[in-house]
Amino acid sequence: MDEFLIVDGYNIIGAWPELRTLKEKDKLAEARDALIHWLDEYQAYSGREVILVFDAHQVPGMGKKYSNNRITIYYTKENETADELIERLVKELYIRRRQIYVATSDYTEQRVIFGQGALRISARELAIEKETIEKKIETKVTKNNKKLKSNIFSSLDDEMIKFFENWRRKK
Repeated sequence: MDEFLIVDGYNIIGAWPELRTLKEKDKLAEARDALIHWLDEYQAYSGREVILVFDAHQVPGMGKKYSNNRITIYYTKENETADELIERLVKELYIRRRQIYVATSDYTEQRVIFGQGALRISARELAIEKETIEKKIETKVTKNNKKLKSNIFSSLDDEMIKFFENWRRKK
């Protein structure tokens, strides 16, 4: 079953303390970049296709779609809200063998997308999932690093290890 995660970007930025702090310090671009970076990692780990939507309805001439590594990023058109675009995307993507999740803490939006067949993930739930995934990735990387180190030296005898150590130290 194909799975999609549609994220209301500014809603998540406003709900996650570390991103909200950046936004409040007039570093909205950094907050967006941090969210994009994490969602890129999330997609690589989870296998869900990620679509990120930013509200640009007050900015004339927007309405753009970008692909950044693995995720797709939408900026809404003039006079279009992120909620409207998310609802349209849910309608376009919905088929029986496809599960769509929408990450937003906007209660009204949650009700609308649920009525269209999508499931909601609140900003808090996504933050918890983020922490869980980051811990799993860290554990996996640590385990792989230990495994790699043990594999390299396990095949060498003591004499070869001493030779390489002397060579490394330029003796």
